Amino acid sequence: MEFEAVLEQIIALLQSQGRVSYGALKRRFKLDDAYLEDIKVELIEAQQLARDENGRILVWEGGTASQPHTRADQAVETDFIHGERRIPDAERRHLTVMFCDLVDSTSLASQLDPEDLREVVRAYQDTAATVIQRFDGHIAQYLGDGLLVYFGYPRAHEDTVQRAMRSGLGMVEAMGALNTRLEQTYGVRLAVRLGIHTGLVVVGEIGSGGRQEGPSGPAPTQSRQLCGSSM
Repeated sequence: MEFEAVLEQIIALLQSQGRVSYGALKRRFKLDDAYLEDIKVELIEAQQLARDENGRILVWEGGTASQPHTRADQAVETDFIHGERRIPDAERRHLTVMFCDLVDSTSLASQLDPEDLREVVRAYQDTAATVIQRFDGHIAQYLGDGLLVYFGYPRAHEDTVQRAMRSGLGMVEAMGALNTRLEQTYGVRLAVRLGIHTGLVVVGEIGSGGRQEGPSGPAPTQSRQLCGSSM
């Protein structure tokens, strides 16, 4: 694939996700270190569309991309009537939320040096992010060793439940390969715990300045309460 085509796809991914780990980019686009470095220089220095975070994460800085309008977009977009701005009604949307964290992370912290613990958690987060992005999930928050993931926001999908389930199963499978590496390097093995909830939420603007509110409804909170089965 030509450099421009890869760059265009990475820009689209960053616009959608907001932040992507370098490890996920290397796996997703099969990049070697030199190719990834060229991508970073182009996005960070040449076009100034992104910034580096801690040498491991690429963060989008280029603003919101203009996307082709769908019927749903046209139904909720802001317009102007007689010179006054009209705030669109909130949008009801089906959302599936997954919450994932590490099992017995307190015990893990007591076994490892703080720097080693940081590397282990990062490896787990990168592995999880790679799987989640494969199913177009959106990591809304990193909460310590936990990840709050949306399927169906910001990009709507009709099969959010299937995407969340496949992502969860993919993460469990990916942990096997990760544990082989972690056991050799740090002498530890990780287990993940997943909670998934689905339901209707409301998405809309709040306050002033066109600020977009995240999904509001029972699904984002109940996913954490369901996070009780270890995998």
